[in-house]
Amino acid sequence: MTLPTLLIYIGIAAIIITVLVSLVFKKHKSWLMTFLQNYCGVLFIVSGWVKAVDPLGTAYKMEQYFAEFETLFDGTWFSFLSPMFPWLSEYAIGFSVFMIVLEIVMGLMLILGVRGKLTSWAFLLLVGFFTFLTGFTYLTGYVGAEASFWQFGEWGAHNKANMKVQDCGCFGDFIKLEPKTSFLKDIFLLIPAFFFVFKHKDMHQLFSPAIRSVMTLVTAVGILLYCLSNFAWDIPGQDFRPFKEGVNVREQKRLEMEAQSNVHITEWVLTNKSSGEVVSMSNADYMGGKYKEYPKADWDIDNKLSEPTMERTKISDFALEDENLDDQAEALLMEPGYVMMIIIPKLKSQESYEKQTVNRTEYRVDTIAAADGSDYSLQRDTVEITEEVDVVSYSYDQDLIRAFVDHVNPITEAAQKSGMLVVGAAGAATQEALSSLKQQADLDYDFLTADDIMLKTIIRSTPGVLLMKDGIILKKWHYKKLPSAEKFASSYPNK
Repeated sequence: MTLPTLLIYIGIAAIIITVLVSLVFKKHKSWLMTFLQNYCGVLFIVSGWVKAVDPLGTAYKMEQYFAEFETLFDGTWFSFLSPMFPWLSEYAIGFSVFMIVLEIVMGLMLILGVRGKLTSWAFLLLVGFFTFLTGFTYLTGYVGAEASFWQFGEWGAHNKANMKVQDCGCFGDFIKLEPKTSFLKDIFLLIPAFFFVFKHKDMHQLFSPAIRSVMTLVTAVGILLYCLSNFAWDIPGQDFRPFKEGVNVREQKRLEMEAQSNVHITEWVLTNKSSGEVVSMSNADYMGGKYKEYPKADWDIDNKLSEPTMERTKISDFALEDENLDDQAEALLMEPGYVMMIIIPKLKSQESYEKQTVNRTEYRVDTIAAADGSDYSLQRDTVEITEEVDVVSYSYDQDLIRAFVDHVNPITEAAQKSGMLVVGAAGAATQEALSSLKQQADLDYDFLTADDIMLKTIIRSTPGVLLMKDGIILKKWHYKKLPSAEKFASSYPNK
């Protein structure tokens, strides 16, 4: 679905509600106000709902913003703010759930007409906050790779590749919006937001104050529980991401890579650094020799590419490296039998160092000359050395260890007994950390390492379990929703 199509559907819903409010309930004071209340209310409910399906996705997006804001303020007069953002990142999931519940409740309050003045100001502040985020995201496209956001004189032509966050996540993974589109959408929403503030007395109100309060409270509690069910107790019931069940990852990756390889330069755009003159020419003319007339010392040179026939997704980045940094993804996708993958999107551990005394043997070889200097011989000596070294130890959240021991290990043991290939995949992990995890959680299979964002896209559970066969994703489980070993063995016999 595209944004224009969604907005049309929202408009139709708003018109229907407006007719009901005005002609059936006879509660309207202004047709325009009633329509805007319903339109903005439905928009916020839809926007919040598609994020409530996947609260972790919104949390991951918040982590990206927090990381960018840490860098943004570092080295400036506001550098004292930078340490705050890593701390905020630790509570990203809490902020995510709060913002989702707030957005949906705000939409309902607009439709019901709950506390007009309070709702109007809250709506304005929330839209203003979204406008700031999307505006910042879009404006970073003007900042070159070597420049700081605050060096306005160094800003150049807008380049999508320079944007620090490529997607604001306004509609989760349901609809991907370019930051410019999101920014313009939020600027447009500021119009009804100010209208609500100045004309809140014209807002319609449905039902009695008590009923409105009960409906608001029940909705808030219901959405909170729904959010928790989609990450704390289970994976999202609706999957808008590319690695959904039934997808042939091998074939999809081939098609995406093929589409990318067919992208070509359609036009060159040259901007004079002094005068600002812009010259455009075809790729054939530029490569045919005209580039000599526009030296890089005097001209900024950019090119425009053709649109790929297929959108690139995280499937194109599907890569899993072994301890030798060899990519094993293709081998797993080509496996004709079942492949069970145990995924830790981002492995977090506490590292501690302690001094340990170790003994080692060192061999030394010296060249010894004969007494009369007529010949040489090699003399080998053995030296015992005692020294202190720093030894690192890793400790993990006990919830992670219990998740393996109580939930994951029984099913992986059943899978291995049937001859099924079982492999782990962890993001942001070293081989030393993985070896320590295997020992502490009693894991008997090899782990591969991968980009943590790619693994977060695959599954919203730590750990999560994915089952593939011949490159096709058959099933994904939250570790708390795994079937019993007996049921799994009967459902997926490895023949």
